[in-house]
Amino acid sequence: MLTTTPIAEMPFLGEEVAADYDTARVVILPIPYEATTTYRKGCEHGPAAILEASHQVEYYDEELEREMWPVGVYTHGAIADTRSGPVPAEAMLKVVEDTTAKLIADGKFVIGLGGEHSITTGLVRAYRAASTEPFTVVQIDAHGDLRHEYEGSIHNHACIMRRVVDMGIPTVQIGIRSICKEEADLIKEKNLTVFRAREIATQPDWAERALAAIPTRNVFLTIDLDGIDPTLIPGVGTPEPGGLNWYSLLGYLRSVFEHHHVLGADIMELAPVSESVVSEFTAAKLAYKLIGYQAIAQGWS
Repeated sequence: MLTTTPIAEMPFLGEEVAADYDTARVVILPIPYEATTTYRKGCEHGPAAILEASHQVEYYDEELEREMWPVGVYTHGAIADTRSGPVPAEAMLKVVEDTTAKLIADGKFVIGLGGEHSITTGLVRAYRAASTEPFTVVQIDAHGDLRHEYEGSIHNHACIMRRVVDMGIPTVQIGIRSICKEEADLIKEKNLTVFRAREIATQPDWAERALAAIPTRNVFLTIDLDGIDPTLIPGVGTPEPGGLNWYSLLGYLRSVFEHHHVLGADIMELAPVSESVVSEFTAAKLAYKLIGYQAIAQGWS
């Protein structure tokens, strides 16, 4: 059953630098929802693991040459939490959309932490309802996620980008290296913009072309952690060999923030690995990077 009361989580980065809601520019939104994972389970524990690992992230960003926490970071209570029992997909999407809509209305930059990738539909719905200008969903991912339905559900984690395409929202997919025939046919039919991992590995200008391929000023950024090389982040539900390396990813993301207006973002599909903290720490540092890039782009510091 879906609880309507957000469940308190430890604050991103720690209590000593946590902002209150009114003064925060950034809201971290934990969404520990898992219902349709098809290989390794455990992504419902991803948000808590990222929050815990964030306490080990240095406040000073050596790339940006400043501490980024003073922009104000507030950690929302967890919503759509399946750790205490099942949550229907439509109920999950409604609470994610409604919660995100309020955060948008309050002027917050939202970073959703999942949880399985199906969550992103709720976030994108909220931005579509709130936006007066078009936006593009830029996806970092190993998988196309373009199936109409999978295992009997149109809200399977393998269907998230199909839901976005069905909304009529432009997409740019980066790091893709696993698709089914249905997805391959859809990519050709709709002429979707896809930068495959094998191309990224051999074409030095991929980042410039992937940046130029974004057709709108506004962007929503969705990052499935399996888009990154699994030797760097093994703690994902559906790992695929290859993928983006850390500095290629950061270079591209920083360029997106510099040249476009990033409305919001999410980081999805962390499934913690026992006896290793590498995946959750890397995800936490990635979230801090997103905060830093947005702060610089918006002139917050």
